[in-house]
Amino acid sequence: MAVLFRTLILRPLRQDLLRSLLTLLAVALGIAVVVAIDLAGDAASGSFQSSLTTVVGKVDLEVTANGGVDEQWIGKLAALPVNARFAPGMEAVVKIPEAGFATVYGIDMVSEAQGREQANDCHDAARAFVTQGLARRVPRNFRLNGHAFCVASTIKSGESEFVVIDIADFQQALGRFGKLDRIDVFVDAGERFENVEQSITAALPPGYRVARPGARSDENQKMMRSFRWNLRVLSYISLVVGAFLIYNTISISVVRRRPEIGILRAIGASRGSVLALFLLEASLFGMAGAGLGLAMGRVLAMSLVGLISETVQSLYTSSAPSALHLGLVEIVLAFAAGLFTALISAWGPAREATRIVPLEAMGRGSRDVGVRLRVSRNVSIAIALAATAWAASLSGPVYGRSLFGYLSAVLSIASAAMLAPAMVVSVNRLLRTPLLKVCGIEGLLASRGLSAALGRTSVVVAALATAIAMTSSVGIMVASFRETLLVWLDGQLRADLYIRSAEPSSAGEYPPIPREVIPLLRSVPGVEDVDVFTAFEFHYGGVRANIGAGDLEIQRRHGRLKFLNGHRDAILSSLRGADRAMVSEPFSEKHHVHMGDTVTIDLGEHRVPLKVAGVYYDYSSEQGYVILDRSTLLKYVPDAMPTNIAVYLRPGAPREAVQREIEERTKQFPISIQPNERLRQAAVEIFDRTFAVTWALEGVAVIVAMLGAANCLLALVLDRRREFGMLRYLGAATSQIRRLILVEAGLIGFFALLLGAALGLVLSRLLIFVINKQSFGWTIQFHLPVAAVGGAMLLIWAVTVLAGLYPARVAARLKPIEVIHEE
Repeated sequence: MAVLFRTLILRPLRQDLLRSLLTLLAVALGIAVVVAIDLAGDAASGSFQSSLTTVVGKVDLEVTANGGVDEQWIGKLAALPVNARFAPGMEAVVKIPEAGFATVYGIDMVSEAQGREQANDCHDAARAFVTQGLARRVPRNFRLNGHAFCVASTIKSGESEFVVIDIADFQQALGRFGKLDRIDVFVDAGERFENVEQSITAALPPGYRVARPGARSDENQKMMRSFRWNLRVLSYISLVVGAFLIYNTISISVVRRRPEIGILRAIGASRGSVLALFLLEASLFGMAGAGLGLAMGRVLAMSLVGLISETVQSLYTSSAPSALHLGLVEIVLAFAAGLFTALISAWGPAREATRIVPLEAMGRGSRDVGVRLRVSRNVSIAIALAATAWAASLSGPVYGRSLFGYLSAVLSIASAAMLAPAMVVSVNRLLRTPLLKVCGIEGLLASRGLSAALGRTSVVVAALATAIAMTSSVGIMVASFRETLLVWLDGQLRADLYIRSAEPSSAGEYPPIPREVIPLLRSVPGVEDVDVFTAFEFHYGGVRANIGAGDLEIQRRHGRLKFLNGHRDAILSSLRGADRAMVSEPFSEKHHVHMGDTVTIDLGEHRVPLKVAGVYYDYSSEQGYVILDRSTLLKYVPDAMPTNIAVYLRPGAPREAVQREIEERTKQFPISIQPNERLRQAAVEIFDRTFAVTWALEGVAVIVAMLGAANCLLALVLDRRREFGMLRYLGAATSQIRRLILVEAGLIGFFALLLGAALGLVLSRLLIFVINKQSFGWTIQFHLPVAAVGGAMLLIWAVTVLAGLYPARVAARLKPIEVIHEE
C-alpha cells in the first residue's frame, strides 16, 4: 500500500505542485478562519473574573443592588453575628493620560493593606497601586478627573492591567458618593457558609441581591452566547467552501489516474484498496492544511482580536482582552475539523474511482452521464429539501440559539446544490445560440463541454454559488440593518445637544453626571427643555438588562418613538407617576414579555411590579431596556444620579452659541457635550466596526471559492485533454483553445451568479427575519442594496474568469501528437 500511495498519489502531487499548493492553501484558509475566530473570541471576551483576587483575596459572596448598594449597609452587615468580613467595592473604566483606558478599583485600603510591595512616599498626592504591566505606561504622577495620584507601588497580577485606589479617593475623583457597586463578603474558615448567606439575605431589603462571584461571569457568558455562536457559524463558511475544493481536487486525481486505476483493478487490486488510496490523499490535504491553518489562524487571530474586543466593549460588557492561547483542545479540534472535512468531501470521488471498470479506464467516466440521467430526481430532492427548510424556519429558538434557523440555511444550500445540474443544463441550452453569435465556435464548444462534464461543472457552480450567496445575503442583511438603524436614529435622536459624563464607558456602564449641571442647563438662554435620563444595569431572568428613566412627557412632545402596538401618545402619557413601564423589543423577545404583562423588578431596596404599557422598537442594546418615567424611579430610588441629558433648543436658537454658553457654565464639571449629528455618526461608526469581522470572513470564503473555480477548470481540461488535442490536431489555434477555456470560466461564473443570487435572497431573509430575530430580538426592515450587491457579483464573476487563465494555459500547451498517440 505504501508503494502504491507513493507512486499513484504522492508523485503526481509533486509533479503538479501548483495545484497541490492551491488546494492546501484553500484548506488551510478554512481551518485558519475557524481557529482565529475561536482564539480571538476567547481573548477578546476576557475571563470576566475579578482581577482584584490578587489584591483582596478570594471573595465568597457579593451583595449588589439595581441602582447601587447604599453604603450604610457596610456597618449594618458588619454588626451581624457571623464570622465574616465585609468590604466595599467600586470600579470604573477611566482614561489615564499617556496610558489610555484602564479599569480603576476603589477598595478599603485600611483592611486590604496586605499583598503589596513597600509603599513609596507620595507627599500630597493620593496613593495608587498599579499592576506591573500597566505601570510601564502610567507616569509616576498622574491625574484622574483633575485629582492628583502617584504610583505608590506595583501589583503582581499576571497579564491583568488595573489600578487600585482607596475607596474615598475613588469617590472624590469620580464624584460618586453614597452608593457602592457591591459589598464583598469574606467568610472565615471556621464559619458555615450557609449560615452567613442566610443571615445576610434575611437582613437585606427585598431588592438587594446576594450571589456567588461567578454569577456575573455566567451572566456575561450568557450575554455573549449568540454573538460568539454566530461568529463561529460564519467561520465555518470558508471550511464548507473548502470542502467543495477538496472534492474537485480528488476528482482531478481520479480523472488523471484513470488508466492506472484500471490497470490496478485488472491485476487484482480490490475496490477497498482504491478507496483507501484516495481517502489517504484527502487526509493528507486535511492534516497538512490543518497544520498550516493553525499557524495562519494564530496570526489572523492577532488581527481579529482588536475588532472583536471593540465589539464586546461596545455591545456587551467591559472586559480587557486576555492573551491569545493556542491550547491542546484547539489543536485537536483543528486537526479533527480538517480530517473530517477532507474525508467527507472526498468520499464521492473516491467511490467513483472504485467503480471504474478496467475496460472503461481509457474512456470518459460514467459519472457525468449518471448526473445527466439523475437531473429530474435531483430536482425532486431539491424541492423536498426546500420544503423542509421552510418548515424549519418556522420553529423557535433553542436555548437562545437559532438552531432551526441555521438548519434551514443549510437545507437551503443543499437544495440549491441539488438544483445546480438542472440549472446548468437549462441555462446552457438557452445560451447556446447567443454564445455562438457573440463568441463564435469557441462559445458553442464551451457550452457543450460544460454540459458534457456536468458532474464537475455542477459541483463548482454549487461551491461558488454558496460563497456568492453567503456574501450577498450578509451584505443584504448588513445593509438592511444599517438602513433600519438610520431610520431609527432619526426618530430617536431628536434633541439638539446630548450630555454625558466625560468618563469613558462601555456597554452596561453609565457614569453619573453631577446634579448641579441640571439647573445650569435650564438657565441657559435658548434652552426649551432639558430631559434628564438615568440608566443602570439590572438583573432579570438570570441575565442582565438595562433600566432607564426620563421625562416621558418631553419625549412625547419631541420624540418619534415607534411601538409594535398601541398609540404612542397614549402609552407615554400613561407612564407618568405610575408603576408602569415600556420595554424594548429585544427585552420583550428574550423574556417573552408583552403589552399588558407585569414584570417585577428590584429598584433600590424595593421589589416593584410594573405593568408593561407598550413594546417599542430599539436597536441600542441586545440585552434590552425597561423604561420608566423619572418620577416613578425617584419614588423608589430617590438618590438616582443622572447619566444622560438631552437638551432641546427653542426654535431659531443658535445651537453653536448655546453649546458654547453651556460649555462655559459647566466647565468645572467632567462632562461631554455632543451635537445631534456627532452622536449619530458615532452610532454608525460602532455599527460599521461591529460588522468588519463579518466582511473579513466573507472575503476569505470568496477567495477559497475562487481557488475552487480554478481547480474545477483544470479538472475539466485534464478530463478533456484528448478533445483539446483533437481540436489542435484538426487545426484549432492555441488562442482559440485559450479563449474556449475562458468562455467556460465565464459561463461557470455566470451560472454561479444566477444560483447564488437566488440563494442569497433566500438566505438574507432567513438571516433578517429568523436568525437575527431569534438571536438578538431586533426587527429589521428588508432593504436590497442593488448597486453594492451587483458590483460585488460583477467583481466575483471577473475574478472567476481570471481564475481560468492557468487552466487555459495548460490546455493551450497540450501537444496534439502526444494526445492523439494516447488515443
